[in-house]
Amino acid sequence: MRIVIAEDSTLLREGLSRLLADEGHEVVAGVGNAVELHHVVEREVPDLVLLDVRMPPTYSTEGIDAARCIKEEHPQVAVLVLSQYVEHRNATGLLTNGWGGVGYLLKDRVSDVGAFLTDLERVAAGGTAFDPEVVRQLSASTRRTDPVATLTEREREVLEALAQGLTNTGIADRLTMSVSAVEKHVNSIFVKLDLPREADRSRRVRAVLLYLERTGTPSSRDDR
Repeated sequence: MRIVIAEDSTLLREGLSRLLADEGHEVVAGVGNAVELHHVVEREVPDLVLLDVRMPPTYSTEGIDAARCIKEEHPQVAVLVLSQYVEHRNATGLLTNGWGGVGYLLKDRVSDVGAFLTDLERVAAGGTAFDPEVVRQLSASTRRTDPVATLTEREREVLEALAQGLTNTGIADRLTMSVSAVEKHVNSIFVKLDLPREADRSRRVRAVLLYLERTGTPSSRDDR
């Protein structure tokens, strides 16, 4: 395949070029910054771009911004991002965008040449490749930052009923439990969602908003 490499480390860039050439791929260009990368991609329209997540001049988001730009302007061009460590926001953007032909690997992955080449070919074929450590950390981060995920199954059922507009009595009827049990579950939900003590109506609304934001579920009115 025809590949462009964007990596500001000359040593790594040349090493990758040699590795890929030895595997029969054509490295059409190797560049050290996102501006050069943009011009090369426009000129060559390669099969795949292999790029660092951070590049000059600020070493912040140049690489990941370039990856998004490439996929938006040339959806057929595969993009494989290499990163020194997991950057949650950047990795999440690629994971959740729905693009095919994308990957996010830690640079340590390159040391396992066989696995790296397999991931490269999968991405080039329109698939995805995400480093297991990236997925593990993102999953752990999601669990830590998503308070809804801390609810028990019964609490989630109660919250879902709240989102549908049911009163405590309505929830008790639906879930076949006592009103006092519903009240206990509702209070537990408020605590786990870290909702401050204020008017009960306000806390119920805020709990529902958190639930809807996470699930994308439209609410329906069903008071009883």
